[in-house]
Amino acid sequence: MTKFEALGLKQSLLNAISDLGFESPSEVQEKAIPILLESETDLVALAQTGTGKTAAFGFPLIQKIHSDSRTTQGLILSPTRELCLQITNELQLYSKYEKGVNVVAIYGGASITDQARQIKRGAQIVVATPGRMKDMIGRGLVDISKIDYCILDEADEMLNMGFFEDIKDILSNTPQDKSTWLFSATMPKEVSVIAKKFMHSPKEITVGTKNSGATTVQHEYYVVGGRDRYPALKRLADTNPDIFSVIFCRTKRDTQKVAEKLIEDGYNAGALHGDLSQNQRDLVMNSFRKKQIQMLVATDVAARGIDVDDITHVINYQLPDEIETYTHRSGRTGRAGKSGISMVIVTRSELRKIKAIENKIQQDFISKKIPTGMEICEIQLYHLANKIKDTKINKEVDNYLPAINDVLQGIDREELIKKIVSVEFTRFFNYYNKTKDLNTSDSGDRSERGRSRDGDSRIPADGNVRYFINVGEKDGYDWMSLKDFLRDTVNLGKDDIFKVDVKDSFSFFNTDAAATEAILKTFTEFKVDGRFVNVEVSKNPGGGGGRGRRDRSRSGGGRDSRDSDRNKGRRRDRSSSKGNSTSSSGKRRSKRKSDFF
Repeated sequence: MTKFEALGLKQSLLNAISDLGFESPSEVQEKAIPILLESETDLVALAQTGTGKTAAFGFPLIQKIHSDSRTTQGLILSPTRELCLQITNELQLYSKYEKGVNVVAIYGGASITDQARQIKRGAQIVVATPGRMKDMIGRGLVDISKIDYCILDEADEMLNMGFFEDIKDILSNTPQDKSTWLFSATMPKEVSVIAKKFMHSPKEITVGTKNSGATTVQHEYYVVGGRDRYPALKRLADTNPDIFSVIFCRTKRDTQKVAEKLIEDGYNAGALHGDLSQNQRDLVMNSFRKKQIQMLVATDVAARGIDVDDITHVINYQLPDEIETYTHRSGRTGRAGKSGISMVIVTRSELRKIKAIENKIQQDFISKKIPTGMEICEIQLYHLANKIKDTKINKEVDNYLPAINDVLQGIDREELIKKIVSVEFTRFFNYYNKTKDLNTSDSGDRSERGRSRDGDSRIPADGNVRYFINVGEKDGYDWMSLKDFLRDTVNLGKDDIFKVDVKDSFSFFNTDAAATEAILKTFTEFKVDGRFVNVEVSKNPGGGGGRGRRDRSRSGGGRDSRDSDRNKGRRRDRSSSKGNSTSSSGKRRSKRKSDFF
Protein backbone atom coordinates (compact mmCIF):
# COMPACT_ATOMS: atom_id res chain seq x y z
CA MET A 1 0.00 0.00 0.00
CA THR A 2 1.38 3.42 -0.99
CA LYS A 3 1.34 6.37 1.38
CA PHE A 4 -1.41 8.02 -0.68
CA GLU A 5 -3.50 4.83 -0.57
CA ALA A 6 -3.25 4.87 3.22
CA LEU A 7 -5.00 8.26 3.23
CA GLY A 8 -8.19 6.69 1.87
CA LEU A 9 -8.16 7.97 -1.71
CA LYS A 10 -9.92 5.94 -4.40
CA GLN A 11 -8.07 4.20 -7.22
CA SER A 12 -8.90 6.68 -9.98
CA LEU A 13 -7.32 9.48 -7.94
CA LEU A 14 -4.33 7.27 -7.12
CA ASN A 15 -3.85 6.72 -10.86
CA ALA A 16 -3.81 10.50 -11.41
CA ILE A 17 -1.33 10.89 -8.53
CA SER A 18 0.92 8.28 -10.14
CA ASP A 19 0.76 10.12 -13.48
CA LEU A 20 1.73 13.37 -11.76
CA GLY A 21 4.76 11.70 -10.19
CA PHE A 22 3.73 12.38 -6.59
CA GLU A 23 5.50 9.87 -4.33
CA SER A 24 4.72 10.88 -0.78
CA PRO A 25 2.08 13.23 0.62
CA SER A 26 3.24 16.48 2.18
CA GLU A 27 2.53 17.10 5.85
CA VAL A 28 -0.57 19.20 5.21
CA GLN A 29 -1.91 16.54 2.81
CA GLU A 30 -1.20 13.76 5.31
CA LYS A 31 -3.09 15.62 8.02
CA ALA A 32 -5.98 17.11 6.04
CA ILE A 33 -7.03 14.41 3.54
CA PRO A 34 -8.09 11.72 6.06
CA ILE A 35 -10.08 14.25 8.11
CA LEU A 36 -11.92 15.57 5.05
CA LEU A 37 -12.66 12.10 3.70
CA GLU A 38 -13.83 10.54 6.94
CA SER A 39 -16.53 13.03 7.90
CA GLU A 40 -18.50 16.10 6.89
CA THR A 41 -16.70 18.73 8.93
CA ASP A 42 -15.41 22.27 8.83
CA LEU A 43 -11.64 22.59 8.80
CA VAL A 44 -9.06 25.31 9.42
CA ALA A 45 -5.65 24.38 8.00
CA LEU A 46 -2.65 26.61 8.64
CA ALA A 47 0.30 25.90 6.36
CA GLN A 48 2.87 27.93 4.47
CA THR A 49 2.54 28.69 0.76
CA GLY A 50 4.12 25.96 -1.36
CA THR A 51 3.34 23.05 0.98
CA GLY A 52 0.80 21.30 -1.25
CA LYS A 53 -2.45 22.79 0.00
CA THR A 54 -4.25 22.52 -3.36
CA ALA A 55 -3.93 18.73 -3.32
CA ALA A 56 -4.86 18.68 0.37
CA PHE A 57 -8.36 19.98 -0.40
CA GLY A 58 -8.51 19.05 -4.10
CA PHE A 59 -8.38 15.27 -3.79
CA PRO A 60 -11.04 15.01 -1.04
CA LEU A 61 -13.30 17.45 -2.91
CA ILE A 62 -13.12 15.46 -6.16
CA GLN A 63 -13.73 12.20 -4.32
CA LYS A 64 -16.83 13.58 -2.53
CA ILE A 65 -18.70 15.30 -5.35
CA HIS A 66 -21.26 13.51 -7.52
CA SER A 67 -20.07 13.62 -11.11
CA ASP A 68 -23.44 12.45 -12.45
CA SER A 69 -25.08 15.70 -11.28
CA ARG A 70 -24.58 18.99 -13.14
CA THR A 71 -25.30 21.03 -9.99
CA THR A 72 -22.47 23.14 -8.60
CA GLN A 73 -21.38 21.31 -5.46
CA GLY A 74 -18.01 22.86 -4.63
CA LEU A 75 -16.90 26.51 -4.56
CA ILE A 76 -13.24 27.48 -4.17
CA LEU A 77 -12.40 31.14 -3.55
CA SER A 78 -8.84 32.32 -4.24
CA PRO A 79 -7.29 35.82 -4.12
CA THR A 80 -5.94 36.27 -7.67
CA ARG A 81 -6.58 35.34 -11.27
CA GLU A 82 -3.25 33.49 -11.47
CA LEU A 83 -4.01 31.35 -8.43
CA CYS A 84 -7.56 30.75 -9.66
CA LEU A 85 -6.28 29.42 -12.99
CA GLN A 86 -3.56 27.40 -11.29
CA ILE A 87 -6.03 25.69 -8.93
CA THR A 88 -8.37 24.98 -11.85
CA ASN A 89 -5.56 23.43 -13.88
CA GLU A 90 -4.43 21.26 -10.96
CA LEU A 91 -7.96 20.04 -10.20
CA GLN A 92 -8.39 19.10 -13.87
CA LEU A 93 -5.20 17.03 -13.66
CA TYR A 94 -6.36 15.39 -10.41
CA SER A 95 -9.73 14.47 -11.96
CA LYS A 96 -8.44 13.21 -15.32
CA TYR A 97 -9.89 9.72 -14.65
CA GLU A 98 -13.21 11.03 -13.26
CA LYS A 99 -15.89 10.89 -15.95
CA GLY A 100 -18.12 13.93 -16.16
CA VAL A 101 -16.26 16.14 -13.65
CA ASN A 102 -16.19 19.73 -14.87
CA VAL A 103 -14.08 22.45 -13.19
CA VAL A 104 -14.70 26.06 -14.27
CA ALA A 105 -12.61 29.14 -13.43
CA ILE A 106 -14.34 32.49 -12.82
CA TYR A 107 -12.12 35.59 -12.67
CA GLY A 108 -11.94 39.20 -13.78
CA GLY A 109 -10.30 40.30 -17.00
CA ALA A 110 -12.10 37.68 -19.11
CA SER A 111 -15.55 37.50 -20.73
CA ILE A 112 -18.24 37.14 -18.07
CA THR A 113 -20.71 35.77 -20.64
CA ASP A 114 -18.28 33.01 -21.67
CA GLN A 115 -17.78 32.07 -18.03
CA ALA A 116 -21.56 32.07 -17.43
CA ARG A 117 -22.00 29.81 -20.46
CA GLN A 118 -19.48 27.31 -19.04
CA ILE A 119 -21.32 27.30 -15.70
CA LYS A 120 -24.63 26.70 -17.44
CA ARG A 121 -23.28 23.61 -19.20
CA GLY A 122 -22.71 22.10 -15.77
CA ALA A 123 -19.82 22.71 -13.38
CA GLN A 124 -19.60 20.60 -10.25
CA ILE A 125 -16.62 22.68 -9.05
CA VAL A 126 -16.25 26.45 -9.50
CA VAL A 127 -12.96 28.19 -8.75
CA ALA A 128 -13.39 31.95 -8.44
CA THR A 129 -11.92 35.24 -7.36
CA PRO A 130 -14.24 37.02 -4.87
CA GLY A 131 -14.88 40.12 -6.99
CA ARG A 132 -15.99 38.25 -10.12
CA MET A 133 -18.01 35.72 -8.10
CA LYS A 134 -19.94 38.49 -6.31
CA ASP A 135 -20.60 40.15 -9.67
CA MET A 136 -21.96 36.92 -11.19
CA ILE A 137 -24.16 36.25 -8.15
CA GLY A 138 -25.57 39.78 -8.47
CA ARG A 139 -26.40 39.17 -12.14
CA GLY A 140 -27.97 35.78 -11.43
CA LEU A 141 -25.39 34.02 -13.61
CA VAL A 142 -24.32 31.45 -11.02
CA ASP A 143 -26.18 29.51 -8.34
CA ILE A 144 -24.24 28.48 -5.22
CA SER A 145 -27.30 27.95 -3.03
CA LYS A 146 -26.91 24.16 -3.16
CA ILE A 147 -23.16 23.72 -2.73
CA ASP A 148 -21.91 21.10 -0.29
CA TYR A 149 -18.36 22.39 0.07
CA CYS A 150 -16.83 25.87 0.22
CA ILE A 151 -13.04 26.24 0.27
CA LEU A 152 -11.30 29.50 1.13
CA ASP A 153 -7.75 29.19 -0.21
CA GLU A 154 -5.08 31.68 0.91
CA ALA A 155 -7.73 33.21 3.17
CA ASP A 156 -5.35 35.67 4.80
CA GLU A 157 -4.26 37.02 1.42
CA MET A 158 -7.87 37.52 0.29
CA LEU A 159 -8.62 39.49 3.43
CA ASN A 160 -5.41 41.51 3.17
CA MET A 161 -6.52 42.48 -0.34
CA GLY A 162 -9.78 43.91 0.99
CA PHE A 163 -12.17 41.09 0.10
CA PHE A 164 -13.65 40.77 3.60
CA GLU A 165 -17.10 42.17 2.70
CA ASP A 166 -17.21 40.29 -0.61
CA ILE A 167 -16.46 36.99 1.10
CA LYS A 168 -19.18 37.63 3.70
CA ASP A 169 -21.69 38.43 0.94
CA ILE A 170 -20.72 35.32 -1.05
CA LEU A 171 -20.91 33.02 1.97
CA SER A 172 -24.34 34.42 2.86
CA ASN A 173 -25.60 32.95 -0.45
CA THR A 174 -24.46 29.44 0.47
CA PRO A 175 -26.32 26.80 2.55
CA GLN A 176 -25.91 26.72 6.32
CA ASP A 177 -25.21 22.98 6.34
CA LYS A 178 -22.29 23.03 3.88
CA SER A 179 -18.76 22.10 4.91
CA THR A 180 -16.28 24.99 4.92
CA TRP A 181 -12.56 24.34 4.54
CA LEU A 182 -10.31 27.32 5.25
CA PHE A 183 -6.66 27.16 4.19
CA SER A 184 -4.31 29.97 5.22
CA ALA A 185 -0.61 30.62 5.80
CA THR A 186 -1.29 32.84 8.82
CA MET A 187 -4.21 33.42 11.19
CA PRO A 188 -4.76 37.18 11.49
CA LYS A 189 -7.79 38.61 13.28
CA GLU A 190 -9.93 38.90 10.12
CA VAL A 191 -9.49 35.20 9.31
CA SER A 192 -10.59 34.33 12.84
CA VAL A 193 -13.71 36.45 12.35
CA ILE A 194 -14.62 34.54 9.17
CA ALA A 195 -14.00 31.23 10.93
CA LYS A 196 -16.23 32.13 13.88
CA LYS A 197 -19.02 33.60 11.78
CA PHE A 198 -19.33 30.99 9.03
CA MET A 199 -17.86 27.78 10.46
CA HIS A 200 -19.21 25.30 13.00
CA SER A 201 -16.74 23.82 15.50
CA PRO A 202 -14.01 23.49 12.86
CA LYS A 203 -11.20 21.03 13.28
CA GLU A 204 -7.80 22.69 13.11
CA ILE A 205 -4.50 21.43 11.76
CA THR A 206 -1.22 23.33 11.77
CA VAL A 207 1.85 22.49 9.71
CA GLY A 208 4.91 23.84 11.52
CA THR A 209 4.22 26.53 14.12
CA LYS A 210 1.26 28.87 13.77
CA ASN A 211 2.25 32.03 11.82
CA SER A 212 5.83 30.77 11.48
CA GLY A 213 7.96 30.97 8.34
CA ALA A 214 9.06 28.02 6.22
CA THR A 215 12.10 26.20 7.61
CA THR A 216 13.55 25.77 4.11
CA VAL A 217 14.09 29.53 3.79
CA GLN A 218 17.22 31.27 5.08
CA HIS A 219 16.57 34.88 6.14
CA GLU A 220 19.30 37.50 5.64
CA TYR A 221 19.46 41.26 6.08
CA TYR A 222 21.83 43.91 4.75
CA VAL A 223 22.14 47.36 6.34
CA VAL A 224 22.77 50.22 3.89
CA GLY A 225 22.18 53.93 3.58
CA GLY A 226 18.81 55.04 2.21
CA ARG A 227 20.33 56.20 -1.09
CA ASP A 228 22.22 52.94 -1.58
CA ARG A 229 19.26 50.54 -1.89
CA TYR A 230 19.49 50.23 -5.66
CA PRO A 231 23.32 49.84 -5.84
CA ALA A 232 22.99 47.23 -3.07
CA LEU A 233 20.35 45.38 -5.09
CA LYS A 234 22.64 45.26 -8.11
CA ARG A 235 25.51 43.93 -6.03
CA LEU A 236 23.35 41.18 -4.55
CA ALA A 237 22.31 40.20 -8.09
CA ASP A 238 25.89 40.23 -9.36
CA THR A 239 27.00 38.11 -6.41
CA ASN A 240 24.45 35.47 -7.46
CA PRO A 241 24.95 35.10 -11.23
CA ASP A 242 22.20 32.47 -11.55
CA ILE A 243 19.61 34.35 -9.55
CA PHE A 244 15.91 33.72 -10.32
CA SER A 245 14.10 36.07 -8.01
CA VAL A 246 11.12 38.15 -6.99
CA ILE A 247 11.99 41.65 -5.75
CA PHE A 248 9.33 43.29 -3.59
CA CYS A 249 8.65 47.03 -3.46
CA ARG A 250 5.92 48.76 -1.46
CA THR A 251 4.44 50.95 -4.19
CA LYS A 252 3.59 50.66 -7.87
CA ARG A 253 5.79 53.66 -8.61
CA ASP A 254 8.86 52.14 -6.97
CA THR A 255 8.18 48.79 -8.65
CA GLN A 256 8.12 50.38 -12.10
CA LYS A 257 11.14 52.57 -11.38
CA VAL A 258 13.33 49.73 -10.07
CA ALA A 259 12.36 47.42 -12.97
CA GLU A 260 13.15 50.08 -15.55
CA LYS A 261 16.53 50.79 -13.94
CA LEU A 262 17.42 47.09 -13.95
CA ILE A 263 16.45 46.77 -17.61
CA GLU A 264 18.54 49.82 -18.49
CA ASP A 265 21.47 48.27 -16.63
CA GLY A 266 21.22 45.09 -18.69
CA TYR A 267 19.45 42.73 -16.31
CA ASN A 268 16.64 40.47 -17.51
CA ALA A 269 13.97 42.17 -15.40
CA GLY A 270 10.26 42.96 -15.54
CA ALA A 271 7.62 44.73 -13.45
CA LEU A 272 4.38 43.34 -12.03
CA HIS A 273 1.91 45.77 -10.46
CA GLY A 274 -1.72 46.86 -10.46
CA ASP A 275 -1.41 49.38 -13.32
CA LEU A 276 -0.62 46.69 -15.90
CA SER A 277 -3.42 45.47 -18.13
CA GLN A 278 -4.32 41.80 -17.90
CA ASN A 279 -2.56 41.15 -21.20
CA GLN A 280 0.63 42.86 -19.99
CA ARG A 281 0.46 40.90 -16.74
CA ASP A 282 0.12 37.61 -18.66
CA LEU A 283 3.14 38.49 -20.82
CA VAL A 284 5.24 39.23 -17.75
CA MET A 285 4.26 36.02 -15.96
CA ASN A 286 4.81 33.87 -19.05
CA SER A 287 8.29 35.37 -19.49
CA PHE A 288 9.03 34.82 -15.81
CA ARG A 289 7.95 31.17 -15.86
CA LYS A 290 10.17 30.60 -18.91
CA LYS A 291 13.02 32.34 -17.03
CA GLN A 292 13.32 34.97 -19.74
CA ILE A 293 12.84 37.34 -16.81
CA GLN A 294 15.17 36.50 -13.95
CA MET A 295 14.39 39.46 -11.69
CA LEU A 296 10.66 40.10 -11.32
CA VAL A 297 9.98 43.35 -9.46
CA ALA A 298 6.52 43.24 -7.90
CA THR A 299 4.13 44.76 -5.41
CA ASP A 300 2.68 42.48 -2.76
CA VAL A 301 -0.82 42.28 -4.17
CA ALA A 302 0.34 41.78 -7.76
CA ALA A 303 2.66 38.95 -6.68
CA ARG A 304 -0.04 37.01 -4.89
CA GLY A 305 -0.82 33.83 -6.71
CA ILE A 306 2.68 33.47 -8.18
CA ASP A 307 3.42 29.77 -7.88
CA VAL A 308 6.84 29.02 -9.33
CA ASP A 309 8.85 26.34 -7.52
CA ASP A 310 12.35 27.29 -8.69
CA ILE A 311 12.63 30.83 -7.29
CA THR A 312 16.09 31.04 -5.68
CA HIS A 313 15.80 34.40 -3.91
CA VAL A 314 13.20 36.76 -2.59
CA ILE A 315 14.63 40.26 -2.17
CA ASN A 316 12.79 42.74 0.04
CA TYR A 317 13.85 46.02 -1.56
CA GLN A 318 11.59 47.61 1.03
CA LEU A 319 10.01 45.95 4.05
CA PRO A 320 6.20 45.69 4.11
CA ASP A 321 4.04 47.33 6.77
CA GLU A 322 2.57 44.04 7.99
CA ILE A 323 4.64 41.11 9.28
CA GLU A 324 2.17 38.64 7.73
CA THR A 325 3.04 40.16 4.36
CA TYR A 326 6.71 39.33 4.90
CA THR A 327 5.71 35.72 5.59
CA HIS A 328 3.97 35.57 2.22
CA ARG A 329 6.89 37.22 0.46
CA SER A 330 9.47 34.80 1.82
CA GLY A 331 7.12 31.91 1.03
CA ARG A 332 7.67 32.51 -2.70
CA THR A 333 11.03 30.72 -2.35
CA GLY A 334 11.92 27.48 -0.55
CA ARG A 335 8.88 25.76 -2.04
CA ALA A 336 8.12 22.07 -2.61
CA GLY A 337 10.90 20.99 -0.25
CA LYS A 338 13.59 23.09 -1.96
CA SER A 339 15.69 25.63 -0.11
CA GLY A 340 15.59 29.37 -0.73
CA ILE A 341 16.92 32.67 0.55
CA SER A 342 14.98 35.74 1.60
CA MET A 343 17.11 38.91 1.59
CA VAL A 344 16.11 42.19 3.21
CA ILE A 345 17.73 45.54 2.38
CA VAL A 346 17.24 47.84 5.38
CA THR A 347 18.46 51.12 6.80
CA ARG A 348 19.56 51.41 10.42
CA SER A 349 16.24 52.97 11.39
CA GLU A 350 14.43 49.82 10.18
CA LEU A 351 16.43 47.32 12.23
CA ARG A 352 13.71 47.13 14.90
CA LYS A 353 11.40 45.66 12.24
CA ILE A 354 13.82 42.75 11.75
CA LYS A 355 13.47 41.84 15.42
CA ALA A 356 9.66 42.04 15.21
CA ILE A 357 9.63 39.73 12.16
CA GLU A 358 11.97 37.28 13.91
CA ASN A 359 9.61 37.06 16.86
CA LYS A 360 6.62 36.50 14.59
CA ILE A 361 8.06 33.87 12.25
CA GLN A 362 10.13 32.30 15.05
CA GLN A 363 13.27 32.24 12.95
CA ASP A 364 16.50 34.19 13.21
CA PHE A 365 17.88 36.51 10.55
CA ILE A 366 21.53 36.44 9.52
CA SER A 367 23.20 39.83 9.30
CA LYS A 368 25.37 39.97 6.17
CA LYS A 369 27.55 42.51 4.41
CA ILE A 370 26.93 43.82 0.93
CA PRO A 371 29.84 42.35 -1.09
CA THR A 372 32.65 44.67 -2.09
CA GLY A 373 33.35 45.37 -5.74
CA MET A 374 36.42 43.14 -5.77
CA GLU A 375 34.53 40.24 -4.18
CA ILE A 376 31.93 40.48 -6.95
CA CYS A 377 34.66 40.60 -9.61
CA GLU A 378 36.18 37.42 -8.21
CA ILE A 379 32.86 35.55 -8.17
CA GLN A 380 32.09 36.70 -11.71
CA LEU A 381 35.56 35.63 -12.86
CA TYR A 382 34.99 32.04 -11.69
CA HIS A 383 31.50 32.13 -13.15
CA LEU A 384 32.85 33.25 -16.51
CA ALA A 385 35.57 30.55 -16.52
CA ASN A 386 32.98 27.87 -15.82
CA LYS A 387 30.67 29.28 -18.49
CA ILE A 388 33.45 29.11 -21.09
CA LYS A 389 34.27 25.56 -20.01
CA ASP A 390 30.65 24.40 -20.36
CA THR A 391 29.91 26.16 -23.65
CA LYS A 392 29.06 23.73 -26.44
CA ILE A 393 31.18 24.25 -29.53
CA ASN A 394 29.28 25.40 -32.59
CA LYS A 395 30.69 23.42 -35.52
CA GLU A 396 30.02 26.34 -37.87
CA VAL A 397 33.02 28.02 -36.24
CA ASP A 398 35.28 25.52 -38.05
CA ASN A 399 34.76 27.39 -41.31
CA TYR A 400 36.31 30.50 -39.81
CA LEU A 401 39.14 28.91 -37.82
CA PRO A 402 41.90 29.40 -40.43
CA ALA A 403 41.31 33.15 -40.53
CA ILE A 404 40.94 33.32 -36.75
CA ASN A 405 44.19 31.39 -36.25
CA ASP A 406 45.94 33.89 -38.51
CA VAL A 407 44.64 36.76 -36.36
CA LEU A 408 45.69 35.06 -33.11
CA GLN A 409 49.04 33.80 -34.39
CA GLY A 410 51.90 34.34 -31.97
CA ILE A 411 49.74 34.43 -28.82
CA ASP A 412 50.56 31.57 -26.46
CA ARG A 413 47.88 29.55 -24.63
CA GLU A 414 48.14 31.31 -21.24
CA GLU A 415 48.04 34.78 -22.78
CA LEU A 416 45.08 33.80 -24.97
CA ILE A 417 43.12 32.59 -21.93
CA LYS A 418 43.86 35.87 -20.16
CA LYS A 419 42.64 37.85 -23.15
CA ILE A 420 39.43 35.81 -23.56
CA VAL A 421 38.56 36.13 -19.87
CA SER A 422 39.47 39.81 -19.85
CA VAL A 423 36.94 40.60 -22.58
CA GLU A 424 34.14 40.11 -20.05
CA PHE A 425 35.95 40.49 -16.74
CA THR A 426 37.33 43.93 -17.52
CA ARG A 427 33.81 45.36 -17.74
CA PHE A 428 33.10 44.24 -14.19
CA PHE A 429 36.51 45.37 -12.97
CA ASN A 430 36.19 48.83 -14.52
CA TYR A 431 32.76 49.29 -13.00
CA TYR A 432 33.50 48.01 -9.51
CA ASN A 433 37.13 49.05 -9.12
CA LYS A 434 37.38 51.64 -6.34
CA THR A 435 33.62 51.62 -5.65
CA LYS A 436 32.66 52.50 -2.11
CA ASP A 437 31.63 50.17 0.71
CA LEU A 438 27.82 50.25 0.84
CA ASN A 439 27.51 48.76 4.31
CA THR A 440 26.24 50.79 7.24
CA SER A 441 27.18 49.82 10.77
CA ASP A 442 24.56 47.67 12.48
CA SER A 443 23.94 49.19 15.89
CA GLY A 444 22.55 45.93 17.24
CA ASP A 445 25.05 43.62 18.97
CA ARG A 446 23.90 40.42 17.31
CA SER A 447 26.44 37.68 17.70
CA GLU A 448 26.79 35.39 14.74
CA ARG A 449 27.29 32.16 16.62
CA GLY A 450 24.33 30.68 18.44
CA ARG A 451 22.15 33.62 17.36
CA SER A 452 21.53 32.41 13.82
CA ARG A 453 21.93 29.28 11.81
CA ASP A 454 24.52 30.33 9.29
CA GLY A 455 26.30 33.19 10.87
CA ASP A 456 26.85 36.89 10.85
CA SER A 457 29.62 38.62 8.94
CA ARG A 458 30.42 41.05 11.72
CA ILE A 459 32.77 38.75 13.61
CA PRO A 460 36.28 40.23 13.19
CA ALA A 461 38.24 39.01 10.20
CA ASP A 462 40.84 37.34 12.43
CA GLY A 463 38.09 35.47 14.31
CA ASN A 464 36.89 33.33 11.41
CA VAL A 465 38.05 32.05 8.06
CA ARG A 466 36.27 32.19 4.71
CA TYR A 467 36.71 29.23 2.34
CA PHE A 468 36.11 28.45 -1.32
CA ILE A 469 34.85 24.96 -2.29
CA ASN A 470 34.49 23.74 -5.87
CA VAL A 471 30.97 22.27 -5.58
CA GLY A 472 27.63 24.02 -5.88
CA GLU A 473 24.06 23.73 -7.10
CA LYS A 474 25.09 21.70 -10.16
CA ASP A 475 26.37 19.05 -7.78
CA GLY A 476 23.04 18.88 -5.98
CA TYR A 477 23.87 21.13 -3.03
CA ASP A 478 21.93 23.97 -1.47
CA TRP A 479 22.87 25.93 1.65
CA MET A 480 21.32 23.31 3.94
CA SER A 481 22.78 20.17 2.38
CA LEU A 482 26.26 21.68 1.85
CA LYS A 483 26.37 22.73 5.49
CA ASP A 484 25.44 19.18 6.54
CA PHE A 485 28.01 17.66 4.16
CA LEU A 486 30.84 19.84 5.51
CA ARG A 487 29.87 19.30 9.13
CA ASP A 488 29.69 15.52 8.76
CA THR A 489 32.84 15.23 6.63
CA VAL A 490 35.06 17.23 8.97
CA ASN A 491 33.23 16.06 12.12
CA LEU A 492 32.39 19.57 13.35
CA GLY A 493 29.61 20.77 15.64
CA LYS A 494 26.20 22.08 14.60
CA ASP A 495 27.19 25.76 14.67
CA ASP A 496 30.80 25.39 13.47
CA ILE A 497 29.92 25.88 9.77
CA PHE A 498 28.23 29.18 9.02
CA LYS A 499 27.67 31.83 6.37
CA VAL A 500 27.19 29.24 3.62
CA ASP A 501 26.73 30.79 0.15
CA VAL A 502 26.04 28.30 -2.65
CA LYS A 503 26.54 29.35 -6.27
CA ASP A 504 25.96 27.35 -9.43
CA SER A 505 29.27 25.45 -9.52
CA PHE A 506 31.14 26.66 -6.42
CA SER A 507 30.38 27.85 -2.91
CA PHE A 508 31.74 29.68 0.13
CA PHE A 509 31.52 29.03 3.85
CA ASN A 510 33.04 30.17 7.14
CA THR A 511 34.44 28.49 10.24
CA ASP A 512 36.30 29.72 13.30
CA ALA A 513 40.02 29.97 12.68
CA ALA A 514 40.60 27.04 15.05
CA ALA A 515 38.95 24.69 12.53
CA THR A 516 41.08 25.73 9.54
CA GLU A 517 43.74 23.04 9.95
CA ALA A 518 41.14 20.28 10.17
CA ILE A 519 39.22 21.66 7.18
CA LEU A 520 42.26 21.89 4.89
CA LYS A 521 43.67 18.54 6.04
CA THR A 522 40.37 16.75 5.40
CA PHE A 523 40.04 18.15 1.90
CA THR A 524 43.56 17.26 0.77
CA GLU A 525 43.27 14.76 -2.08
CA PHE A 526 39.59 14.37 -1.13
CA LYS A 527 37.26 12.77 -3.67
CA VAL A 528 33.49 12.36 -4.00
CA ASP A 529 32.38 9.87 -6.67
CA GLY A 530 35.86 9.97 -8.20
CA ARG A 531 36.00 13.75 -8.43
CA PHE A 532 38.39 15.93 -6.41
CA VAL A 533 36.60 18.27 -4.02
CA ASN A 534 38.92 21.12 -3.10
CA VAL A 535 38.60 23.58 -0.24
CA GLU A 536 40.87 26.60 -0.09
CA VAL A 537 41.07 29.71 2.04
CA SER A 538 39.46 32.69 0.34
CA LYS A 539 41.46 35.79 -0.46
CA ASN A 540 38.46 37.91 0.58
CA PRO A 541 37.44 36.84 4.10
CA GLY A 542 34.97 39.70 4.36
CA GLY A 543 32.14 37.87 2.67
CA GLY A 544 32.13 37.64 -1.12
CA GLY A 545 34.61 34.84 -1.27
CA GLY A 546 37.35 33.75 -3.59
CA ARG A 547 40.29 31.40 -3.98
CA GLY A 548 44.03 31.54 -3.66
CA ARG A 549 45.02 28.95 -6.28
CA ARG A 550 43.55 26.82 -9.05
CA ASP A 551 41.49 23.77 -8.19
CA ARG A 552 41.49 20.47 -10.05
CA SER A 553 37.92 20.36 -11.21
CA ARG A 554 35.21 22.93 -11.74
CA SER A 555 32.01 23.13 -13.67
CA GLY A 556 29.62 26.01 -14.12
CA GLY A 557 27.07 27.97 -16.03
CA GLY A 558 24.64 30.76 -15.43
CA ARG A 559 23.40 34.22 -16.20
CA ASP A 560 24.82 37.45 -17.57
CA SER A 561 23.98 40.38 -15.31
CA ARG A 562 25.52 43.71 -16.12
CA ASP A 563 25.46 47.41 -15.28
CA SER A 564 24.89 50.22 -17.73
CA ASP A 565 28.54 51.32 -17.69
CA ARG A 566 29.60 47.88 -18.95
CA ASN A 567 26.81 47.26 -21.43
CA LYS A 568 28.21 48.63 -24.69
CA GLY A 569 28.42 46.12 -27.46
CA ARG A 570 26.60 43.49 -25.43
CA ARG A 571 23.68 41.43 -26.69
CA ARG A 572 20.64 41.90 -24.47
CA ASP A 573 17.21 40.40 -24.67
CA ARG A 574 14.94 43.32 -23.96
CA SER A 575 12.03 42.26 -26.10
CA SER A 576 10.02 40.65 -23.31
CA SER A 577 11.21 42.84 -20.47
CA LYS A 578 10.50 46.24 -21.95
CA GLY A 579 7.12 45.23 -23.18
CA ASN A 580 5.97 44.01 -19.80
CA SER A 581 7.23 46.65 -17.47
CA THR A 582 5.64 49.80 -18.86
CA SER A 583 2.64 51.11 -20.73
CA SER A 584 0.25 53.38 -18.97
CA SER A 585 -2.33 52.92 -21.74
CA GLY A 586 -5.21 50.64 -20.96
CA LYS A 587 -4.69 50.85 -17.21
CA ARG A 588 -7.44 49.55 -15.00
CA ARG A 589 -8.01 50.62 -11.47
CA SER A 590 -10.03 48.50 -9.10
CA LYS A 591 -11.89 50.06 -6.23
CA ARG A 592 -9.62 48.10 -3.92
CA LYS A 593 -6.35 49.25 -5.40
CA SER A 594 -4.34 51.91 -3.67
CA ASP A 595 -0.85 53.10 -4.48
CA PHE A 596 0.47 50.33 -2.28
CA PHE A 597 -0.66 47.56 -4.59
